[in-house]
Amino acid sequence: MRIVRHIMGLPISLEFRGDARQAEPAFSWLTEADRRFSPFHPDSEVSRFEPDGKHSADLRDILALCATYERLTGGAFRATLPGRAFDPSGVVKGWAAQRAADLLRANGVRKFCLNAGGDVVAAGRSWSVGIRHPDLPHELCAVLAVRKLAVATSGSYERGEHVVDGRTGQPTRDLVSLTVVARNLTVADATSTAAFAMGTPGIAWAAARPGCLVHAVDAHRRVYRSPGLDRLLVPSGTMAS
Repeated sequence: MRIVRHIMGLPISLEFRGDARQAEPAFSWLTEADRRFSPFHPDSEVSRFEPDGKHSADLRDILALCATYERLTGGAFRATLPGRAFDPSGVVKGWAAQRAADLLRANGVRKFCLNAGGDVVAAGRSWSVGIRHPDLPHELCAVLAVRKLAVATSGSYERGEHVVDGRTGQPTRDLVSLTVVARNLTVADATSTAAFAMGTPGIAWAAARPGCLVHAVDAHRRVYRSPGLDRLLVPSGTMAS
């Protein structure tokens, strides 16, 4: 069965074996997460955020996640930039989608592929996950066969230069795509966003994170990948390192 919903301003698809009713808690949570944590909703917890205010347990989790990656990147990743409002979007999608995946499992769904705008949680069997070519929208630069893994990509080819290096306040321009494969999507998404903000040094930083594998393309279209990623590669890409 395949279900597609438009949530968080993007398509979220679920392919799974089971009953549609088993998927509803996951989609309900994603809708709630969008309402509560999107900076684009004026009444969300994020939009009403005050550093010294009272925060929900979920928002405290998000704040802790942001603080961890700010520390690990030496400030390259920041949820609050000078002159800008608090925006944890760089970690919220992966965090929310991972919880949705956990809800699917809690409701008896064992085989599924949850795709939240290109960030994927795969479970139960091997699923093919493509990494989009940065210059050719209808081509892939790699295809990964993943099982019990999550895949997240940060890039400039769809939304433009939206990832900012918190140390300089300037967009990151020396990478066009950075994908992280990890055991859960919270880690994969936060690591890919944080590493992209670091620029080229972020490739080695992400690859050194425990349990993370990396595929990256720089502004000169050079491809970098973790040696351990080779075992996941399906021989159908259009770009070779």
